[in-house]
Amino acid sequence: MAGKGEAARAKPLWTQLYLQVLAAIVVGALVGYLDPSLGVALKPLGDAFIKLVKMIIAPVIFLTVTTGIAHMRNDLGKAGGTAAKAFAYFLVVSGFALVVGLVVANVLQPGASMHIDPASLDPGKVKDYAAKAEKLTVVGFLMDVIPSSVVSPFTEGNILQVLFLAIPFGIALALVGDRAAAALGVLDSLAQAIFRLVAIFMRAAPIGALGAFAFTVGSYGIGSILSLASLVATFYGTSILFVLGVLGTIAALNGFSILKLIRYLKAELLLVLGTSSSEAALPSLLEKMERAGAAKSVVGLVAPLGYSFNLDGTNIYMTLASLFIAQALGIDLSLSQQLLLLGVAMLSSKGAAGVTGAGFITLAATLQVVPSVPVAGMALILGVDRFMSECRALTNFVGNAVATIVVSRWEGQLDRERLRAALDGEAEDAGDAASTAKA
Repeated sequence: MAGKGEAARAKPLWTQLYLQVLAAIVVGALVGYLDPSLGVALKPLGDAFIKLVKMIIAPVIFLTVTTGIAHMRNDLGKAGGTAAKAFAYFLVVSGFALVVGLVVANVLQPGASMHIDPASLDPGKVKDYAAKAEKLTVVGFLMDVIPSSVVSPFTEGNILQVLFLAIPFGIALALVGDRAAAALGVLDSLAQAIFRLVAIFMRAAPIGALGAFAFTVGSYGIGSILSLASLVATFYGTSILFVLGVLGTIAALNGFSILKLIRYLKAELLLVLGTSSSEAALPSLLEKMERAGAAKSVVGLVAPLGYSFNLDGTNIYMTLASLFIAQALGIDLSLSQQLLLLGVAMLSSKGAAGVTGAGFITLAATLQVVPSVPVAGMALILGVDRFMSECRALTNFVGNAVATIVVSRWEGQLDRERLRAALDGEAEDAGDAASTAKA
């Protein structure tokens, strides 16, 4: 083990993925700033990488969840208990995120100084988002969970539909017992091959991050955020406060450090920052949570479910942005209206799972319940939404990593020694050395 750790530490810094991604983000920002047209032209690099990762998300989740449940054939009740505890955690923590956004918006009032005339708003800029938001009904959401065919979850990349198929299939394999051993062995082998494929694809992460960040800066410009700097700064500050304060407290109560967890996931967090997509790092999150001592069956359920139901960053954004728009337009919302916003945001954030541009769409759905605040007010933040999407994705990602470890501990399926080694960098060094040897 010591030899492997020394071999990993001896690797040149430029071979470390997280440093490659960080350098790519810096280069992308410079390209977008110095030559905006070139930055915009590099957008396909980011889009191609995200498509590459999304292509394998469905099989990664299906294989992880199915094999995890199938291997629990002697205690299937644990899977149901794990899911119930995960949903309880999601409900409490994501609800708290909504409250944090609401409180911060009322205390700091970032939009109060803008004094925007509602008549000057252009509803055409947000028409498409408003139209999509109207479709976010409870019935529509539940019906959309059921796939149209066995293969459609894989072709469409809908995480909830993949889970809907994987969970009962894993239960079926467990119930069949020994007769399904051959099929389970094939799925286990496929899972190993898919995760090796993930490792191969992740080498392209710096290229994707460069293209995505160059497009963001080139398209919107650094200066575009200055007029709305108060909202952006408030949102980033609130998210940092939530991660270090709320999630940090949850982590401490469960025996680990949030700062060490962030360090452990630094490569994935930089990837999320560069691509503005937490999905891009989901396969790596699943692998790293297992390496950190969380049981495979728990990781396979909690992390994918969290991507749809544990959106802490999105929830902070929705209440904070809703009140910012109201303040900018000079509209005073009563406590009952604000609580109504909070309740609808809790539901709409779940209903937009798997919807492209979910953060902005759920904001539109939330605003529609308060007629005094025009949905067209979203045009005020349209220009900086891209800059806030990175923060949403980062907060969501950290929140799901914390949830996975916490639920594993609740289930008594957390290897504390492996978690300590991972967060202290020992497991990471060994994993890097092993990856290098296999490559």
